[in-house]
Amino acid sequence: MAYSEQEILAGLAKIVSEETGLPADAVQAEKSFTDDLDIDSLSMMTIVTLAEEKFDVRIPDDEVKNLATVGDAVSFITNAQA
Repeated sequence: MAYSEQEILAGLAKIVSEETGLPADAVQAEKSFTDDLDIDSLSMMTIVTLAEEKFDVRIPDDEVKNLATVGDAVSFITNAQA
């Protein structure tokens, strides 16, 4: 099943919220994981693992560093499921 960008964004927001305690509505496409959401590398790896499970995609470790914003992650997942 392919997810829409909106579904991916909502799913990521839920994952980030559960991992960090931030409100899900604070997780928006233009937000930086590190600068705006204050997510450290350990939390980011957990978020990536949960996103891989939820959306049935593979996000290689060397790609994670390229996912600076929530929107970057949404785009990567959108393309990875195609």
